Parts: sequence; C-alpha cells; structure tokens
Amino acid sequence: MEQHEREQIIALVRREVVPAIGCTEPMAVALCVARATEVLGRRPEQVETLLSANILKNAMGVGIPGTGMIGLPIAVALGALIGKSSYQLEVLKDCSPQAVEEGKRFIAGQRVRIALKEGIAEKLYVEATCRAGDDEATAVIAGGHTDFRRISRNGQVLLDRPICEEAEAEAGTPTLSLQKVYDFATTAPLDEISFILDTARLNKAAAEASFRHDYGHGLGKMLRGRYEHKIMGDSVFSHILSYTSGACDARMAGAMVPVMSNSGSGNQGISATLPVVVFAEETGKTREQLVRALMLSHLTVIYIKQSLGRLSALCGCVVAATGSSCGITWLMGGGYQQVAYAVQNMIANLTGMICDGAKPSCALKVTTGVSTAVLSAIMAMEGRTVTSVEGIIDQDVDQSIRNLTRIGSQGMNETDRLVLDIMTHKG
Repeated sequence: MEQHEREQIIALVRREVVPAIGCTEPMAVALCVARATEVLGRRPEQVETLLSANILKNAMGVGIPGTGMIGLPIAVALGALIGKSSYQLEVLKDCSPQAVEEGKRFIAGQRVRIALKEGIAEKLYVEATCRAGDDEATAVIAGGHTDFRRISRNGQVLLDRPICEEAEAEAGTPTLSLQKVYDFATTAPLDEISFILDTARLNKAAAEASFRHDYGHGLGKMLRGRYEHKIMGDSVFSHILSYTSGACDARMAGAMVPVMSNSGSGNQGISATLPVVVFAEETGKTREQLVRALMLSHLTVIYIKQSLGRLSALCGCVVAATGSSCGITWLMGGGYQQVAYAVQNMIANLTGMICDGAKPSCALKVTTGVSTAVLSAIMAMEGRTVTSVEGIIDQDVDQSIRNLTRIGSQGMNETDRLVLDIMTHKG
C-alpha cells in the first residue's frame, strides 16, 4: 500500500475515533447550542432546537453526564450555559453541580424548546437557535455529530456548507474494501497506527469505573460477580461480556467518564475495542498484535458505516461487534479468509436488530453483539461460514456488507418511523 493511501486511512481513523463524554446524540445537540450561544455573544434568553427523528430517538432516554438527569432539556440548557464548542463531543466536561442547578432553573423558566424538524431526509440533523433581546444566532450540524453546516447571526450567514456526498469523497476519504482494511491493519508501520491504543486505555477505564459503581442496569457488574463464577465461568468469554457491557452501563447512565467513540458512537467504540483488548490481554498477545487487531476492528467498523450512515434503524452494535469479531479472529491466528468468514457469520446472525434509542438497556444489545462476535470468530477459525445460498449472504463479503447496510439504511426506514411513534406515544 502506498504511503499516500496509508496517510488517507490514518487521517480517516483519527477523524472517526475520538473521545466523547456521554451519548453522542445529546452531546451533538449541546455542541450545536454551545456554538450558537458563542455566535450570539451572550447568554441566551430562549433556545430552540429542531432535530431529526433519529437524533430525537437517541437522546430521549439516556443519562446526561454530571447531571443525574435524563434527556435533552438539560443537555440543551447546559450547552447554552457552560458548553464550549472547542471541546467537541466533550462539550459538557466543565459541568458542575452549580451549573446543573442553573440549568434546572433555565428549563423551569420555559427557556428551552425542542421539536422535530419536518421535511428533511438527513438522519443526523441538529438546528439550534439562541435568542436574546433583538439578537438571534443559529447553528446547524448535519451529516456528522460535530459537522457544522450552517452558522448565522441576525440573518448574516457566517458559514454555509451544503451536504454533498461527492464533495466529501473528493476531500480525500479513501475507498475501502475488507481486503484493504485487512492489509492496512496487518502491514502498516506500527508507529503510524499505535495511536489506536488510546481506545484501549479510555474504554477499559470506563468499564472498570462501572465495576466500582452502580450504573444503569449494572449488567457488567452483575456478570463480573457471582454469575461469572457460578453460571458463565471465569473465562475470557465472560470477561469480554462484563467489560463491554460495563463500559456501556457507565456511558448510558451518564457517568462523567470519557470513552473513545467510533463513527460518532461511544457504544460502537466500546464494542469495537473491549472484546479485542480483553482477548489479547488474557491470551498473552504482544503489544503489536493488540495494535493491529484494534486497528482491524475499528477500521472495519468505519468501512461498514460508510455505506450504512451514522444513524439508522439498525443497532450500531451489529456493526461494531463485526469489527471486534475480525480483531479476535486475527488474534486467534486467522488470515484474511477467516476474517471474511467471521464477517459473513456476523451478518447472517445479527442483521435486523433494531435501534430503539440510546438508553441503559443498550448494554444488553452490546452484550448480544459481542457474544456473537466470539461465536463467529470460533466458527471462522474452524473453517465454518454461512454460505451464499443462505439468506442475504453473498459469496463476495463486500457485497454481503452492502446487503447489510442496504437493509439498515433503506429497508428499515419504516421500522424507524414506527419505533419513534411507539416511543413518543407511550402512556
């Protein structure tokens, strides 16, 4: 692989694998509000946010870090009061108990309005308008969680970047295939890709924080306790489940703990990282092997998400666990063929798992995903793969991936609408 292409892929990974505190959808809303507030130049008296259905769905039931509260209103209020857009997806990391109390008063004063943005096709869309006196500032994020597309103040346009897929492609985003992902991860100079170890440090720390506290449904802590020994066994497999679900417990409950995200999702970053880290550490793999397996996992996720989109009706754990299955397969001694088998096995099993928003029970889905990742890797190492006469699997693994993403991005759109309708009409 030529150096220019390697540099493009490294830049792509650095863009897509970044730290985040809290669920990325409410953080994107807080980020947008923070930027609009900065452009306004003073504390807003009113904040209005218009959101795509997928943003709304993913922000309704999740904890907001440092607040002990759930949902968008406090994220919007804190974005206006203490948010800093320079922090990106860690926009609320300066949150304090005093800020939370001020945020509660801001909400009680009827200063926050949240509504669905009608008539847009974009699944990731946030529009924040802040008003004070006769002044008004608006910021729009679309396409990516930190991707500002429009900024204006009192009608003067300060930034205007329409979403254009062709322009994005021309900006240097490399064209990937599973073979190219595998070749890059297994042959790139180690010093160029060792930065991926930051994912292990952050996400493992999040899991270990969950073992010390009681976050969400406490699934990770539960699995690490007596059930690990009496039912599941004190094994590499049970440790993979407890660490991955534990980090998700902490994140979904709103712990003020950063995780390394992938393609705009902390849960995807967790699921792509911790199964690989635990397997490598507990089977005595070298630092280089861990680096390459993590890169294989994370870049596989990025590759699949390129055609799926950042938000869809398909649970992100399906994609992220597919990445970790590739990493585990390689650590088991598999080559490209076995890695491709693992991907086929994952797609045959988990396709169709719905996303019904970010919430504490995401830990259950994450655990299902990484359980299947290990199973798929074991099958692959035994030379077993789901074949092209079965369901949506194609003989070409890249076509199987496109089949998966087509179902998630197109076929499940009606499912997405129905899920949101159910979520917003519960008694």
